[in-house]
Amino acid sequence: QVQLVESGGGSEQAGGSLRLSCTASGFTYKDYCMAWFRQAPGRGREGVAAIGTGGGTTYYGDSVKGRFTISRDNAKNTLYLQMNSLKPEDTAMYYCAARSGWEYGGPWSNSGSYNYWGQGTQVTVSS
Repeated sequence: QVQLVESGGGSEQAGGSLRLSCTASGFTYKDYCMAWFRQAPGRGREGVAAIGTGGGTTYYGDSVKGRFTISRDNAKNTLYLQMNSLKPEDTAMYYCAARSGWEYGGPWSNSGSYNYWGQGTQVTVSS
């Protein structure tokens, strides 16, 4: 049974930091590209960041470049998102997702190309 379980969300003031984690099971984690998406109320799902299987390739959405860092630990089947300099507009539900490769499915930010999804963790940033 495939599972992606996010944790680390919560409430933080603007300028603060949070670190999200996503623990995977039920599939060969090291063979999958991983990503973080977010969705705010009334808005579509937005690609935040993505990382290749070995961790050497990363992608970021324009709104988080320079503030967020995606990383992975294949020995622990865990994906991370370090979020610094948080802004109120970062408030959203954050989801991790797994995709079998970059070769097919179009851009990394195409949410429809991901095979597995977690249930999400809420991040709320106050001004």
